[in-house]
Amino acid sequence: MFNVVLFEPEIPPNTGNIIRLCANSGCQLHLIEPLGFDMDDRLLRRAGLDYREFVDVNIHADLNTFLQKYEPTRVFAVSTKGLSNYDSYTYLPGDTFIFGPETRGLPDKVREQFEVIRIPMRAQSRSLNLANAAAIVVYEALRQTGFSSIR
Repeated sequence: MFNVVLFEPEIPPNTGNIIRLCANSGCQLHLIEPLGFDMDDRLLRRAGLDYREFVDVNIHADLNTFLQKYEPTRVFAVSTKGLSNYDSYTYLPGDTFIFGPETRGLPDKVREQFEVIRIPMRAQSRSLNLANAAAIVVYEALRQTGFSSIR
């Protein structure tokens, strides 16, 4: 199982889609406050459909609270500012992936703490949709571990 961490997410449908991703992939979902929406937001519920009941969405006051409580062994920050491609690592069950807010990405103070990975894109592109980026990284990690957590 992997941990998906959304650092200060802003757009409810993205988080709803990631709830579905975590429900279907067996990942734990962690949200770092402040959130740009209420957890009862209708757009969040619509995107997440009825998958919310299959995922424990853990909300943390800040990143340090999450890190102290769960003590993840390996943490990867996913950012367009990363130098290494996401597929250049060998992932292990329990790895944690942190994704930044949609409009501004992960701040320097977060990226400086962890290994930073990127998803390759065309040079003129700014970024991928948050839910799409999470799905790409999660399913690469699942593929590498033989999809053992979802078989």
